[in-house]
Amino acid sequence: MARYRGRLPQLDGGPFLADGGIETSMIVHEGLDLNDFAVFPLLGEPEGRAALQRYYGSYGRIARRHGAGLVLESATWRASADWGARLGFNADMLRRVNQEAIRLLEGVRDEFESAATQVVISGCVGPRRDGYDLAEAMSEDEAETYHGEQIETLAGTAADMVAALTLTNAEEAVGISRAAERARMPVAISFTVETDGRLATGETLQRAIELVDEATSAYPCYYMINCAHPAHFAEVLAAGEPWVARIRGLRANASRLSHAELDGPAEAGAGDPQELGLAYAELKGRLPQLSVLGGCCGTDHRHIEHIASTCLPLFSTKS
Repeated sequence: MARYRGRLPQLDGGPFLADGGIETSMIVHEGLDLNDFAVFPLLGEPEGRAALQRYYGSYGRIARRHGAGLVLESATWRASADWGARLGFNADMLRRVNQEAIRLLEGVRDEFESAATQVVISGCVGPRRDGYDLAEAMSEDEAETYHGEQIETLAGTAADMVAALTLTNAEEAVGISRAAERARMPVAISFTVETDGRLATGETLQRAIELVDEATSAYPCYYMINCAHPAHFAEVLAAGEPWVARIRGLRANASRLSHAELDGPAEAGAGDPQELGLAYAELKGRLPQLSVLGGCCGTDHRHIEHIASTCLPLFSTKS
């Protein structure tokens, strides 16, 4: 049963940590192969499931130790129709794997949730195609239809919300937001940017957020930035701007490398955990509304530990 679908606790301004780069963690730390960078097939393998439990448990322990809330993303970023078909999963198999991904997180929540550590379960949705191939972009209606199937499945589970990560264009974000509204699911929209702080389309982050809000009557609960280093977007986040106030979450990459440079061995994105924590603290100091702090490519429990240590003391008042 969803516990927080009526009111997401991370919207109240207190500190919430999130997990890190699940794909790179499975490759680098667990030594597992991921076809198409997809984690969801691991749910059906004893070794893979055990690796996922270790992964999520490490973040549960960090959140509990720091007395922070925790937002956990399900292992379903690639668990939609087109990616599933490439990996041999039909519609029924995908429905079951999305459900199983949430059940796994229910077990994590049962183990780690307390009065000090509320655990929010987020059903993760990813781009339909390679977001960096602009010729593959969808219309808003196409995106709503395509992503609606996965979101409807997640709406029938204990997920408290859905989060669309690593989006590179506003049209897909609009479609996902409308599909979430139709399914009566809270949704967070997370864009990724290039080293110039713009989306792969050349669109500014400001314009993308404003377009989605205009097209959906501001349905997303909040926005995030993921899969980019803070050095790539910090300068475009001007405190006091209405569109910036809509950004409440960060899931940055560990490395300053561009997406093109990271298109290689997972080890290339390891970065410096302490440096990343300090970069988050600088942003949190300027943008008090930030409340969900996690990681993306190359990050693991070490990075989230540093982020917690540097940022949680800045949550002295409600945002």
